[in-house]
Amino acid sequence: MPIIELTPHQLRLTIDPDLLGFTNTSELVGQPLSWIGQERAEKAAYFGLEMEQPDYNLFVLGEVGSGRSSLLRQAMAKVASNKPVPPDLCYLHHFGVPERPLALHLPAGEGRLLRQKLTQLAKYLQTEIPRCLEEPALKAESKRIEKNFKLEGAKAFAELDAFAEKHHFAIQREAGRMVFTLMDKSGKILTEPQVLALPKERRAEIEEVEQALQAEIARYFEKIRPLERIKDEALITLQRNKVKLLLEGELKAIRSMLKLSAEDRSKFDRYLGKMEEDILENVALFKFSDTDEEKRKEEIKSLLVRYQINLVVDNHDLKGAPVIIEESPSIRSLFGSIEYQSVEGVLETDFTRIRAGSLLKAHGGFLMLHLDDVLVDSLLWEKLCRLLRSHLLQIEEPGTTLTQIPAVSLEPEAVRIQVKIILIGSREQYYILQEENPELARRFRIKVDFADSFIASAQSRLASSIFVAHACHEAGLPHFTAAAVARLLEDCHRAANDQSRQSAIFSRTETLVLESAAQCKAHTGCLVDVADVENALQARIHRHNYPDQCLQESIADGDVSIVIEGKKVGQINGLTQIDLGDHCFGAPVRITAHTFAGENGGVLNIEREVGLSGPIHDKGMFILQSYLAALFAHIAPLALSASIVFEQEYNGIEGDSASCAEWYALLSALSGVPLKQGIAVTGAINQYGEILPVGGLNEKIEGFFNVCEKAGLDGTHGVLIPHRNRRHLMLSYHVIEAVTQGLFHIYTAEHVSEGIELLTDFPAGFAPEADLNEVIHYPYDSVLGYAQKVLRAYRIACQLTQHTKAERRRFFGSAER
Repeated sequence: MPIIELTPHQLRLTIDPDLLGFTNTSELVGQPLSWIGQERAEKAAYFGLEMEQPDYNLFVLGEVGSGRSSLLRQAMAKVASNKPVPPDLCYLHHFGVPERPLALHLPAGEGRLLRQKLTQLAKYLQTEIPRCLEEPALKAESKRIEKNFKLEGAKAFAELDAFAEKHHFAIQREAGRMVFTLMDKSGKILTEPQVLALPKERRAEIEEVEQALQAEIARYFEKIRPLERIKDEALITLQRNKVKLLLEGELKAIRSMLKLSAEDRSKFDRYLGKMEEDILENVALFKFSDTDEEKRKEEIKSLLVRYQINLVVDNHDLKGAPVIIEESPSIRSLFGSIEYQSVEGVLETDFTRIRAGSLLKAHGGFLMLHLDDVLVDSLLWEKLCRLLRSHLLQIEEPGTTLTQIPAVSLEPEAVRIQVKIILIGSREQYYILQEENPELARRFRIKVDFADSFIASAQSRLASSIFVAHACHEAGLPHFTAAAVARLLEDCHRAANDQSRQSAIFSRTETLVLESAAQCKAHTGCLVDVADVENALQARIHRHNYPDQCLQESIADGDVSIVIEGKKVGQINGLTQIDLGDHCFGAPVRITAHTFAGENGGVLNIEREVGLSGPIHDKGMFILQSYLAALFAHIAPLALSASIVFEQEYNGIEGDSASCAEWYALLSALSGVPLKQGIAVTGAINQYGEILPVGGLNEKIEGFFNVCEKAGLDGTHGVLIPHRNRRHLMLSYHVIEAVTQGLFHIYTAEHVSEGIELLTDFPAGFAPEADLNEVIHYPYDSVLGYAQKVLRAYRIACQLTQHTKAERRRFFGSAER
């Protein structure tokens, strides 16, 4: 196939505004947005979101700006609206083990109701229990019990008093003790000196009687203490029975208002039973006291806290399943936390200080996370992996183990959660996860793969126009004319570097919409037109192209040597692309080659020798050597040594897109046939000499065009590109205008042999379809014929050199003998 020069209409896709079907985008505002070009991702996303089984979490992969987050948010909201509202979650005081609060699920909205009822119950207890304990009937019964006790006690004391009186002792009760004193026969109390003045025998009798009296006192207390215990128990039972009747009605009302599952019903009934027992055990605190009333109130306040709930998840206002977007994930924000307060140097907490995280709030719904945010904290990532494995969430506060202040520990009951996690990441992260952690990858069974680009069609262009209409409507911007939208769509093709495919990175399009609208507002326009879009594009380029401009100026000033006129042997202009992230641009680079006779038959890649080339570039060089050896296999082995270098390139080379240009430079140096310097070359080659497509084509062509334009276009300048790259052309109108005027040319070739005649004005010497195994001799007046002649000369030179060395060895060997 001969060299083809492309016509201007082949250099760019031009979209006819009349085919879009609207005058301006205001006509499209009422139409719904769609997943433009993301049909595969859309089906996968909805399938995964609607799956109820565990481990069907979603891993969303794609480029930033492809709409992966915003579209998944819309899908999550849509699916969530048709799902049931999940239950509330609260934590309860554990009466048996306070440091292990109980978790309880309640139907949505009933958590708030239960909290309200228990708050009312606490107020009710503070007023009704004291009132109940002050009822006349209860007081009367209490007095009767106390009266019976006093009668029994008086009877026992009378017996003790009679015994004491019989032995001349007076006895009386003082603060729960028995005090007795000795009296004489007249009933007067004897003082200690008087007792000591008594005869010895009398004092001994008194001591015996005193011991007997103490024994009687002990027997008295043995009788009275059981009576006191019976009295106290009777009074407490009386009060508890009265209060229990009060509680039963209130607790029954609370039980009846909740619609719990069997498991939660059993747990809640046990909790209310323990609450009732705790209230009855502390009923004495509710009695008014004349002494230390403040202390009693504090104790009641502390007691009543136990009877409240900590509603950590309240879903009363939800209309469907929850949708949580966690923008700053941490252990506290995701898994929940426990708050502490310092009391006298000790960190204290209780069940009311438990706080839920996003995972608990998303129970029964969806939680979106960005993998980059999660991977910042390795502990968070490990904890999330364990959760995905067990589906059990344990709230803990790891920070307390790191502090030197003593802390009261708390271990809330673990909660089984059902939450679908939507993890946003890159393709690289997805496949690393598949390879390094297959167990975790199994938890993300749904792959939502967002395409970088898609095949353009009338439907996709209409959908893109609707996207522009919605962007204008939501931001309050002037709408776009059909011609302006057509220019936006052309830019989408330029971003994809493809005439048949459109870029799926709509964040770029949205940015261009905003900037074009700003250009329109600057001249007080009503509608954004093509000129506004063009101005926005040029303004964006001007903001970012300073490095490009500096390089162009260096070439124009001669600091970077690029020759674009005449012919040179072993020298050619290759094309490179420089990607700085915010701006990509192309530039020519001079590639030079030298050949000389040698025995190794290899090509020295100077970039590789100094560590400035990447593995893909090295691969291209090895392919080049292989093809060169195949071309001259009929005169093998080759007595050739060669070197190739990218002149004035100090930042490194990667990629194989210059291998075609390198091959031409090497062949020129070998054959001695000069190459046209006005034609730059890009393209990769394979082992059969076929030219393969490369990337960054538009930037490369425009970069070389800018150099030629500054030097002065005269119709001899152009580029040679792979034939398979034709559909990737989306060149600027400025370049197309020069092509139309015949000042610049775009050539395509399928095989390296086709480009030889264009670059040298000499025939190649073989056809692309020729079988190299059948080649015996190339024509003398062809480029390969000249190269063949030089290679044979190199072989003769090497043979002569080897013969001379052999003769020298023989001469010196015989001399030694």
